[in-house]
Amino acid sequence: MRKSNYDKFPCVAVPVSDGAAVQGWDATGERLRRAVAERGQAKVILAVECYPGVDESQVLAKLAARLKPALTMAAREALWAPAQIDSLVALFLGGDDPVFGFLSGLTLPQFFDPEKLKRLRERVAAEPPGLVLVVGCGAVLVHEPDILVYADLTRWEAQLRFRRNETSNLGVENRTLAASQQYKRAFFVDWRVGDRWKRRWMTTWDFVLDTNHPQVPKLAEGEAVRRGLQHATTRPFRVVPFFDPAPWGGQWMKDVCDLDRGTANFGWCFDCVPEENSLLFDLGGVRVELPAINLVFAQPRTLLGEAVHARFGDEFPIRFDFLDTMGGGNLSFQVHPLTEYIQHHFGMHYTQDESYYLLDAAPDASVFLGLKDGVDPAAMLRELAAAQAGAASFQAGRHVNQWPARKHDHFLIPAGTVHCSGANAMVLEISATPYMFTFKMWDWARLGLDGRPRPIHLDHGAANIQWDRTTEWVLRNLVNAITPMESGDGWREERTGLHEREFIETRRHWFTKAVPHHTQGGVNVLNLVEGDAAVVESPVGAFEPFVIHYAETFIVPAVVGPYTIRPTGTADERGWATIKAYVRA
Repeated sequence: MRKSNYDKFPCVAVPVSDGAAVQGWDATGERLRRAVAERGQAKVILAVECYPGVDESQVLAKLAARLKPALTMAAREALWAPAQIDSLVALFLGGDDPVFGFLSGLTLPQFFDPEKLKRLRERVAAEPPGLVLVVGCGAVLVHEPDILVYADLTRWEAQLRFRRNETSNLGVENRTLAASQQYKRAFFVDWRVGDRWKRRWMTTWDFVLDTNHPQVPKLAEGEAVRRGLQHATTRPFRVVPFFDPAPWGGQWMKDVCDLDRGTANFGWCFDCVPEENSLLFDLGGVRVELPAINLVFAQPRTLLGEAVHARFGDEFPIRFDFLDTMGGGNLSFQVHPLTEYIQHHFGMHYTQDESYYLLDAAPDASVFLGLKDGVDPAAMLRELAAAQAGAASFQAGRHVNQWPARKHDHFLIPAGTVHCSGANAMVLEISATPYMFTFKMWDWARLGLDGRPRPIHLDHGAANIQWDRTTEWVLRNLVNAITPMESGDGWREERTGLHEREFIETRRHWFTKAVPHHTQGGVNVLNLVEGDAAVVESPVGAFEPFVIHYAETFIVPAVVGPYTIRPTGTADERGWATIKAYVRA
């Protein structure tokens, strides 16, 4: 194995940002005291609006102790009673389904009792001159603020807090609920509500409070954060990856990404999922971590491009992640929903078409993909149901193709195609973003990391399997459908997919010299799949050279236009290679 040079904490340095951020509660309190004094008013309303999952009680207590307000108020005092909120959100939680619900269209004001809000507003209005501090989700509903602080939190950190029973869902106290149920409620309700509310206020933030590390918060000036978001779209950048164990997890990422050798395995790496990942901004030497989705909300057109933005709005439609089964086990046997199915049943307007690009593979690696010729649908479904009921193990080989998998193979997986990676493969999964809509139909009779069987959705799966995607069709359309394209001095380009039903196009470049690229007005997502390192440069000097390392995913915003990638470091006899994904015109 090569010595790891994978950067786990990529950072965007924001120019002219000295003094724009401070860290620690004492420094945060001092900076806000100064902001209050600068208002020059007898009475100042300081609102700390919070993303769902932020520890509102801690924020309130820490700031109250340092700011000494005349009146302190928690926005949650005006929420509907928990039972009423449970009733409000129940429609979107899918009943007893342990995984799926329906994407909520609720807005934050619907969680508040108008009479309670009225009483809080009257208390603020009656308060004599002094500082009024209001904290919580919905703080600005209590009173229009003179100073607005936004306390933010990444979704990944929220998930970790669910696992540690440290936080509850929006408007209720349920921290002892199973983390999977808290996550479901957050995904279908809380984060949708929180994102709608966040979008509304981003242009008016006076300060942003990074609460991902609660003992060492970072307070940044809102204008500096907005400049940082704009600056990030003018150059290539990376989001902060995160890694997680899995029941089938492997050992490859431990070496390549330099991870904790004491952890049993790492199965997942989300290396480009802005809805989940974070962005690190260097603001005058203080590293502030914010949800990467903020960039999509703030700069959708320059990041995505006009055509992609017109189609997807402020959503990032391309996902890159790692699935490591090297020394592990098979992924669950699964299928993704067809477009109309995900729209009608879950409220998502596009589905998870995907592909497996093999970063590495052991000699016995394989990918299960598509059905065998002559498959009997009724028999296969009966066997899956019997296996789930505890009868004989499902014999996948009787019904499903198992293709040998080699390094740099590319398997295309349009929605409705049964599939899973086998053991001893290192997959770079390139897909559309609705990643949680996976219908597991067989999990090889194993337990999840919590010691319980993982949820199976055989009925959903059966409703979406495309039974005509059998051996010959799969071989012709989905296995290494590689077409030579252009070439130049020291480089050549190949089209590797995806299938015509999928909106993502992928291109692989092999190179020993600089390769010309162009965003063509749409966002590009790339990974260095071969070679030690490479340098991304602007032919017109629009941004500083950007170094990427083996297996790192990076984003090139649409507005960048022309860029080049040249090799550096070392590579094997085949040279360097990148895989690039973009939305087809």
